[in-house]
Amino acid sequence: SNAHPPPAGDQRVQRLATRASIALAAAATLFLLYLVRHASTPCFPASHTIPLSLFPRNSCDAASRRVLPPDRRLAKLRSSSRWRRRSTALASSVFPPLHGLRLLANSSRVLCLAAGAGNAVDALHAAGVSEVTGIDLVDFPPLVRRADPHRLPFSDGAFDLIFSDDPAGISGALFPARVAAEAERAVRHGGAIALAVDRQQDPAAVPALFRRSRVVDTRAVTLDGSQVRLLIFQSNGTTLNP
Repeated sequence: SNAHPPPAGDQRVQRLATRASIALAAAATLFLLYLVRHASTPCFPASHTIPLSLFPRNSCDAASRRVLPPDRRLAKLRSSSRWRRRSTALASSVFPPLHGLRLLANSSRVLCLAAGAGNAVDALHAAGVSEVTGIDLVDFPPLVRRADPHRLPFSDGAFDLIFSDDPAGISGALFPARVAAEAERAVRHGGAIALAVDRQQDPAAVPALFRRSRVVDTRAVTLDGSQVRLLIFQSNGTTLNP
């Protein structure tokens, strides 16, 4: 038997559905072309392009932060109570015994190890010592430059006094004996090495590191509200310990 053609009503519905599909496909194609065209258009004119380095590479770079110039940063540090308190403690408790032993004078060449932000450097300047160099593993301009205490970039006997007010300056070093040897190399014969060490540390442990110096004074001092032991060595230029 022959198949009957679909009713006229069904044919009209099919034609409408086909036209609607074609129209939707055409609209989708046009929209896709619009997106592609506008995605390739730069947001800024060619003459005002922005270098990629200005855009953050991660969430830390994207964080908003102010970078102060060194002089303004130093002025801000000097205005803090902690900075003033430590400067006062250095001037009243640490420098006088060095002056009394004639190991520190205004003309002394001083190297500050583990200087941090430069509190001791600033206090020495304020005390009248003009030639002071501060070093640490991270530089902190304008008072502290970057240098490795295990390999000091200074000639033999370059300094009259090597000083550290950080108890971790020696005990926290990767190779404490190497730091001690470098300090003894960089201080002149008859010069001094003055170090703040933790009170809980074995009193004989730090002196044992210094083979060409002898302890000439030791005393308890208070820095930032905590007591530390100040060890003062004088270099004699010869090896004391075998």
